[in-house]
Amino acid sequence: MISIQSSLTELERIHQVREGLLDCYLSAIKNCSAYAVEFDDEITIEHKKYLTALAEEVAHAELPQVFESRATLRNLLRDYRDKGARYLLNLRDELSSSARALEEILDSLSQSDGEHEARLRTTVTNLRTIAESPEGRALSGVLRNAASSIEQSVDQLRKQHQLTVSQFQMEIRMLHKRIDSLESAAASDDLARCFTRPDTEARIRATPPGEYCLLLITVRGLRRAEVQFGPEVASELAGAFVKRLRNCVPPNTPIARWAAEEMVVLLKAPKSDAVTSGKWITEHLSGSYACLQAGKTVRPTLQLNVGVVDTVTGESPEAILDRVTMFLTGA
Repeated sequence: MISIQSSLTELERIHQVREGLLDCYLSAIKNCSAYAVEFDDEITIEHKKYLTALAEEVAHAELPQVFESRATLRNLLRDYRDKGARYLLNLRDELSSSARALEEILDSLSQSDGEHEARLRTTVTNLRTIAESPEGRALSGVLRNAASSIEQSVDQLRKQHQLTVSQFQMEIRMLHKRIDSLESAAASDDLARCFTRPDTEARIRATPPGEYCLLLITVRGLRRAEVQFGPEVASELAGAFVKRLRNCVPPNTPIARWAAEEMVVLLKAPKSDAVTSGKWITEHLSGSYACLQAGKTVRPTLQLNVGVVDTVTGESPEAILDRVTMFLTGA
């Protein structure tokens, strides 16, 4: 009886711990929704809706579904972060345009200010000259008053103009500070940081042979994901793959998206190390990726094939580019 009672007590304790952990997990999901940064109404409302739906599912789910929900939560948070980065990038572009417009206005004001003031002061000088001339003595008082009035107005306009210019300069400085901070925040978009094919061809032509090896990667599954799940999932899948790829090579290694399912990495390493890296990438980056589709986790798969081109052979850049094309196109 003592043993049975002890077992029941232990079961009750485990059940309480499980209920407590589930409650903490649900609170975490709800807090993610409640404290999400509201940068865009449409995106934020959708994000909160998906988190609320996830919390409701978890509250009535069995243990396997609870474990599965971790991937969904992670994907929801990552998706919101990526959308936030794109929003900030667009905002940075808008601020850059505003800053350029203000600078153009400032330049225009600076140029026109000197011209108008010079003309007005010339007019004032002419009026005073006329007032002192024999022909203008009859109206000398009127002319002097007009000259003084114009001169005072010019001084007022100059002060107002200087104030406007100072305000513009302050606005431009503030815009540039915001642009700098937004550029840092938007730097997380791995896919956008990939070089294009023309950029990479130019880099290969400009880099002396022997300084690098090329990792040529065919990534089968991106087009299939777009057909099966839509372009947003395909874009997220490509971004997740590039992020993992960056973690497999040294920092600042140039990575290019040669085509929709083709990547090229300019790796500063001997061929033996490049081959080792290629094998590791093939083994660890092939497989399923967790992505979001309408707030639900989907798992498209990628199949990689990695080749290595050594540039120590003394080939011309054009010959190297031909080898790249032959491998990636399967010609």
